[in-house]
Amino acid sequence: MSADTSLPVLTQKDFASDQEIRWCPRCGDYSILAQMKKVLPTLGIPKEDIVFVSGIGCSSRFPYYMSTYGMHSIHGRAPAIATGLKVARPELTVFVITGDGDALSIGGNHLLHALRRNVDLKIIMFNNQIYGLTKGQYSPTSPLGKKTKSTPFGSVDRPLNPLSVAIGAGATFVARSADVDIKHLTMVLERAARHKGSAFVEVYQDCNVFNSGAFEFATKKDQKQENCIYLENGKPLIYGNDRDKGIRLTGAGNPEVVNLSDVKEDDLLFHDESSDDPTPAFRLAQMRWPNSPEPMGIFRSIDRPTYDGEVDRQFKQCMEQGTADLEALFNSGDTWDVKAK
Repeated sequence: MSADTSLPVLTQKDFASDQEIRWCPRCGDYSILAQMKKVLPTLGIPKEDIVFVSGIGCSSRFPYYMSTYGMHSIHGRAPAIATGLKVARPELTVFVITGDGDALSIGGNHLLHALRRNVDLKIIMFNNQIYGLTKGQYSPTSPLGKKTKSTPFGSVDRPLNPLSVAIGAGATFVARSADVDIKHLTMVLERAARHKGSAFVEVYQDCNVFNSGAFEFATKKDQKQENCIYLENGKPLIYGNDRDKGIRLTGAGNPEVVNLSDVKEDDLLFHDESSDDPTPAFRLAQMRWPNSPEPMGIFRSIDRPTYDGEVDRQFKQCMEQGTADLEALFNSGDTWDVKAK
């Protein structure tokens, strides 16, 4: 009888480590962790082929709580370390877990280049608009005027828009969800996990200790339908508790809110996540509550060659050329001898 080589059927319990989870009670990180454990068994990937790499921050404890390979790395450098791992072992599925401070402050340069190279990484950024681990200083995404321990008179920094940064850098998958929107978050994480290329997901995450309620507009059941637009590929941008409002473009190309009683559905803006032109996705990323309804979901999902795939292709081509002579390489091209007088 031949051996059974099929993969074992995994459940979310198989991805839970034996480590005590040390986040504050009611932290939004718990929900993100739970949804990730739901998604991984659906991918059909062996646990030993999944790696979580994190930087520094509350979110970056994530690898301890997953029964997979993982690395709690250096502040802001998780994308660089994950890139090295993915290039060396392209068969692995590599997630980067980071926060708004870790990714966009000290780690901004590393994030930018991982995205522009289209490294096949799944970058999940927990955005609580605050530094939680270091006890409540303002972060790169804190709103203008935010009073914190480091900005007692209100922040004068204009916040970064994470999705605009990702789209501008050329990320091939860009999405947004919220920690307690369980069904939606699960869908977004699964789509990101299955994407081939740089996937950037911003998750609105509640820090109930230092910035509680920052995202109630997108999480409260009686508010989110009026404040958010849930993107569906190929469908018009319609929202509202009664789905009676929509978005269309003005003559100048700017989005505006209209009542469906006043316009035809065909006049509305239709979402195309697969557009190679980043302009539509960037336009959506600029729509921010409370000035406009805020889009949630998949902003962009396109196919392009990955950095790690191209490096692996070049490596295999070189190997097919046969063995190399290191001494000949050292003495090729412009060389010279340095002789003492």
